[in-house]
Amino acid sequence: MRLTFAGVVFAAAAAGLSGVGRQPDRKAPPADPKDPQSAVEPRSAPGAGQKFLEKFAGEWEVVKTFHPRQGKPVATAGRCKQEMVHGGRFLRSEFTFDAPGGKTTGTGLIGWEPGTGRFTSVWVDSRQTRMSFRQAEGRFDGEQIVLHAKELGGAEGRKSRTVTRPEAGGDKIVHRQYGAGPDGKERLVMELVLTRKPGPPGR
Repeated sequence: MRLTFAGVVFAAAAAGLSGVGRQPDRKAPPADPKDPQSAVEPRSAPGAGQKFLEKFAGEWEVVKTFHPRQGKPVATAGRCKQEMVHGGRFLRSEFTFDAPGGKTTGTGLIGWEPGTGRFTSVWVDSRQTRMSFRQAEGRFDGEQIVLHAKELGGAEGRKSRTVTRPEAGGDKIVHRQYGAGPDGKERLVMELVLTRKPGPPGR
């Protein structure tokens, strides 16, 4: 089972973000007459979703727990660095896990589209040669990020849902991935718990 990070992975919501999907975006940059591309692809500024993602930037200790259909859960330690890129529009996450079969790495990228009020993410890793796409099916509520697995081209694909919530005032992130069990009911497949690394004195 692939680890899909909405990327993932997220720290504390800013106070008063309830209903954030309905809030106006930050003011877009003025049109640049020297930028002919803007006639067909107008520039857009970061919005309320990016303000939420900014809280996730930093360095984290990670514990990944895989829940097989049979047998006991298996925990793996790792670490993660997250940063906002492309003018604060996207959150990029770089993971490293010290797995029993050897070190594995993964990269997540997630963004929020002001027009739809929804998050979209992509995940790639060193376990498989494929890309995993996820997208919200509802507007952001300001408290958690809920994403569903998506296939390009309209294919149904394997059903999977992730829920990411901040805890402990932003110093902890809990990310859970659910899949469909044999009976069609949702079951917990994987859990990530990220704990923020302590900063220098006086942080």
